[in-house]
Amino acid sequence: MWKGRFAQATADLVQQYGESISYDWRLYKHDIAGSIAHARAQVKAELLTDMEFQQIEAGLRDIEKDIDAGNFHFSIELEDIHMNIESELTKRIGAAGGKLHTARSRNDQVATDTRLYCREQIAVISDHLNALKTSLLDKADQYASAVIPGYTHLQRGQPVTVGHHLLAYVEMIARDLDRLNDAKKRVNVSPLGSGALAGSTINIDREQIAAELGFDSITTNSMDAISDRDYIMELLFDFALIGTHLSRLSEDLILWCSSEFGFATLSDAHTTGSSLMPQKKNPDVCEITRGKTGRLYGNLVSLLTSAKGLPLTYNRDLQEDKEPLFDSIDTLILALSVNTEMIADMVINVETCEAAASDPLLLATDLADYLVKNGVPFRSAHELVGKAVAVSVQTSTPLDQLDLTKISEHYGADAKNVFNLQTALAARTNPGAPSIENVKAQINRWRTITD
Repeated sequence: MWKGRFAQATADLVQQYGESISYDWRLYKHDIAGSIAHARAQVKAELLTDMEFQQIEAGLRDIEKDIDAGNFHFSIELEDIHMNIESELTKRIGAAGGKLHTARSRNDQVATDTRLYCREQIAVISDHLNALKTSLLDKADQYASAVIPGYTHLQRGQPVTVGHHLLAYVEMIARDLDRLNDAKKRVNVSPLGSGALAGSTINIDREQIAAELGFDSITTNSMDAISDRDYIMELLFDFALIGTHLSRLSEDLILWCSSEFGFATLSDAHTTGSSLMPQKKNPDVCEITRGKTGRLYGNLVSLLTSAKGLPLTYNRDLQEDKEPLFDSIDTLILALSVNTEMIADMVINVETCEAAASDPLLLATDLADYLVKNGVPFRSAHELVGKAVAVSVQTSTPLDQLDLTKISEHYGADAKNVFNLQTALAARTNPGAPSIENVKAQINRWRTITD
């Protein structure tokens, strides 16, 4: 493609080192859509005749069909998807194919293709997030009233329900969806027409191209348009954060499925055994998800590092944007799919959960609240409950079986009424608190939003 300037062919190793067709082939539909829109604008600019446009469009559609069917040969010598398609088009239709690249560069072409691809994948990943969200809602609904301990520092803290716990992840996913939707505004901007870095002396209607491709607007600085990969880095951050949420969910489930907790059981279809220990049932999906989160982080850091020292405008370093993007998307789609299935098949061991939640120490804060309601300042109440807990530990007597009136005159005979788990949960009616009524209301609210 640059034979007019060079007298020597590109070395084989350089071709191998610089090619991107081995992975950017997946942009073919977006490259073809962008080329058709560009060609239509060329007609308006009187760079192509109607007949030439028809030849180009028909030729590109035929190439698209061949790639769809797996009948297209990609050439490493042509480096990338753009030149592979353009070269084949020219072979098939002749001179008209050689006119297609007028008033554009591979620089604005690849920027357009990746934006179209990212826009498409935002929708795909959003669908998968919504599916996981629905799976979590279904499970939260099923176990809305199953009581478990809530933890801080992995120490039992206060009573909550399985439904409330799972709804925390629904909140995270909702934020993930919001971030992707917000990122789409910065993705959905057309750079086509920016040329190599300074536009072209041959003006084409950029607004027409943008409208045909479904972009919301066009870029307003050609140098930034060519070198900008912020939208990819932003998406890689969003994907990494989704990975964080999946990893936290995975860690909770790993704990819940352990013999020490015993709160949940995953299906045989979503666990694995041991090659040596026949009794084992391992939560491998959770562990793999936790591990793949590091991969999502790595892809983000990889592109941030590649871009951090680049002068304007295009530099070949930017070719390193696609493999991390493609890998993160593939990784995330698979992770979301398998986790959605796994959650749907998960069983909560309600009796085990309720046995753990029956620990009276979970209601120590409620006991402090009892004292506050009887006029004791909170710090004093905190101290008095702390003394009661110390006596409970020292005497191996459950907190709810102590004679609290011997510890302080502020405790009345009715203090024992605090140790009713259902009453304690029912009292947590503030917005966001885990009363069963609140949990069910939140599930209904999320279903309305999801639907």
